[in-house]
Amino acid sequence: MATPRSYWVETLGCPKNQVDSDKLAGTLEADGLTRAAGPEDADLVVVNTCAFIEAARQESVDTVLALADVKGEQARLVVTGCMAERYGDELADALPEADLVAGFGVPVQLGSKPNGGPTVPKLDLLNLPRPASAVPWAYVKVAEGCDRVCGFCAIPSFRGKQRSRSEAAILAEVDALGDSVQEIVLVAQDLASYGKDQGRAGAIVPLVRAVAERVARTRLLYLYPSDLSDGLIDAVLDTGVPYFDLSLQHVAKPLLRRMRRWGDGQRFLRRIEDIRARRPDAAFRSNFIVGYPGETEADHDELLAFVQAARLDWCGFFAYSKEAGTYAADLDGEVPPSLVRERMAELSALQDGITAARRQDLLGEVVEVLVDSPGVGRGHREAPEIDGVVRVPVSLPVGQFAKVRITGVEGPDLDAEVA
Repeated sequence: MATPRSYWVETLGCPKNQVDSDKLAGTLEADGLTRAAGPEDADLVVVNTCAFIEAARQESVDTVLALADVKGEQARLVVTGCMAERYGDELADALPEADLVAGFGVPVQLGSKPNGGPTVPKLDLLNLPRPASAVPWAYVKVAEGCDRVCGFCAIPSFRGKQRSRSEAAILAEVDALGDSVQEIVLVAQDLASYGKDQGRAGAIVPLVRAVAERVARTRLLYLYPSDLSDGLIDAVLDTGVPYFDLSLQHVAKPLLRRMRRWGDGQRFLRRIEDIRARRPDAAFRSNFIVGYPGETEADHDELLAFVQAARLDWCGFFAYSKEAGTYAADLDGEVPPSLVRERMAELSALQDGITAARRQDLLGEVVEVLVDSPGVGRGHREAPEIDGVVRVPVSLPVGQFAKVRITGVEGPDLDAEVA
């Protein structure tokens, strides 16, 4: 097989995976490959998989099989990412359609020449170059791995302990992205703990301030509630993007302890109310696990009451997924799947009404949006690729900020005209 000339990377899972894909693409381009118009045109097709829960793993497998059908006859199909890290040879045996299954931990030759051709780079990808962003925002990963021992999560088993980048390396990446990137979204498995592994507890605060000096918008995703200090809140508010993505998972204290998690609903509510007292326009997102072993009807009712009281702008509910090797995998108190579905439906219906009301409250308001693409913008309340959008006149230039007035609501999305 000839050395590949073009590539296609298919990314599944979270924003952190997208950063890995960007770094992989940057490495392939440095080796002389160009991005193909689609997977059917590429000499090398890479699937960056997700392994967080069973549904994500199934989606990853389905995507590999679909791409195996559409790729060219001579093209090479490589499976990498979290599933490759976690399952290795087992995944390779299960997917004979893939030419190679390789985690990011081992550099792998992709060409046919003995000592030539591009490689899948060595772990962590963190400080590798990346191509220019095609949109006016970019994810920047500040650390890899996680030191927490949450009962439901297998990520530390295949992503390892937390390894923070230096502030200088992160800022150099932000600078290299160029003036066309107006919004930087900082991500990590445990973002607020950035620097702790290097003896620099609280380092996230000066990092946020330093990034905010370089770009118009700085946004943070995935904040563990115990590390949401006053200093970090102040730093976020000072960026002008009062958006808080809080990793809460549940609110019933006994169940949270069973999850090996900190906090309870009352603590979370007090923190949210404190932030809203400082910035009434602050936006909040969180996710909750439904059906964790031992979740009682009282626990579920407590979560319903919290969702009603907190009035979060955005909220996701996920059925508990039993993950081999985790603490929760051996717990008793399994919740019947039918009851999990019932509880999820009740929570989702409640939150859908709250999100709709929060969006309706914006009718007539003037907001500043970043125009991501023709006719599509986002205010501070909308994280890219996760939340709703603001539909704006197509005449507004992409990559620029504009003041618009909200004129309509359609589901999670807003309609606006130039103010």
